[in-house]
Amino acid sequence: MADHKAPDYELDDQLVIEDPAQLKAIFEDTRIKIVDLLLERAATIKELSDALGRPKGTIGHHVSVLEENGLIKVVRTKMIRAIEAKYYGRTARTYVIAPATDDDESLAMAPGYFFRTALSEYEDAVRRGHHSEEQGWLSTLRYARIPDGRAVEWASRLAELAQEFTGETRGGETTYGLVLGLYPTDRPHLEDKT
Repeated sequence: MADHKAPDYELDDQLVIEDPAQLKAIFEDTRIKIVDLLLERAATIKELSDALGRPKGTIGHHVSVLEENGLIKVVRTKMIRAIEAKYYGRTARTYVIAPATDDDESLAMAPGYFFRTALSEYEDAVRRGHHSEEQGWLSTLRYARIPDGRAVEWASRLAELAQEFTGETRGGETTYGLVLGLYPTDRPHLEDKT
């Protein structure tokens, strides 16, 4: 398959997810995989089914849930042997999870889901012997005591890096994961010298 700039259809830059129904719709393993695949290009239910190794009926159900919640849409159609094939695409390149309120703890589950998924995939790759610096692997955990304003700047820079990563030209045989997080901790620190 030739390299191409992802995706091959028009979409908004971001969609802020504030509705718990949207959040429930997207945070399911198969649905997350579907929206990730649609960052590469628009696809039919059959193409998604083939890529995920799941029955068309199952994928069709998940596509319907995503479409009903405004997370994906039909971006084009094509007649194939007298049948109209629907090609689905994301409604936005990036889904931004709104901060959780005291009333709605369901929005607070998103960061944990991201990190649990990343950890599971990372451990699986290591078990399969795919851990190699030659492939571009990096993992690190760092801490820095910085002012809140600088933390906001770092978060913005990390968001830009994530956007650049997902906008890379598609190619190769390996799909890489990138997990980023910036969060406050209760780690102790030394008092400032006066």
